[in-house]
Amino acid sequence: DNGLILPPRVAPIQIVIVPVAQHKEGVLDAAYEIRDTLKAAGVRVKMDASEQSPGWKFSEYEMKGVPLRIEIGPRDIENNSCVLVSRVSRAKTFVSLDGIEESVEAGLKSVHDELYNRALENLKNRTSNAVTYDELLEIASTKSGFIRAMWCGDLECELKLKEVADVTSRCLPFEGEPVGNTCVCCGKPTDKLVL
Repeated sequence: DNGLILPPRVAPIQIVIVPVAQHKEGVLDAAYEIRDTLKAAGVRVKMDASEQSPGWKFSEYEMKGVPLRIEIGPRDIENNSCVLVSRVSRAKTFVSLDGIEESVEAGLKSVHDELYNRALENLKNRTSNAVTYDELLEIASTKSGFIRAMWCGDLECELKLKEVADVTSRCLPFEGEPVGNTCVCCGKPTDKLVL
């Protein structure tokens, strides 16, 4: 609902730095110093010193899917810290400017792990098992996602399921518990699991 959420490994901008009260002395200097430190560490970083308000910038970079945001203002500089905000959870973490590279690396890993776990959970929730032909037809007509079933390997069975249930095979997994021991379509004995 609030724009993209990009995984850090593919995001063109991994971190955006948004100076808060940038007109105050030392704020832009601190922001540029963080930018240079992170660039030297190999992070794809952008510092937004435009005249837009910080709230506008926060929203803009959330819509673009930037995984992490760093906020730095006069009070943060006094405390030798900044605020690290996750695009995924929107959690704010106060981190020290000393060792900012490690904090950013941990933040990017956290975003990656959270996105991966969300996707894995979604995959698990949208995968159903069908042992019989009728179960497969029921699942195909009422749910979206994947169906795990046994298949004899015969093209005729695959074409029949495509025609009748509007399903096609996606892969034969190398691993996985069989959901039965007969083909879901013809009933022949088989040990091939298909998604």
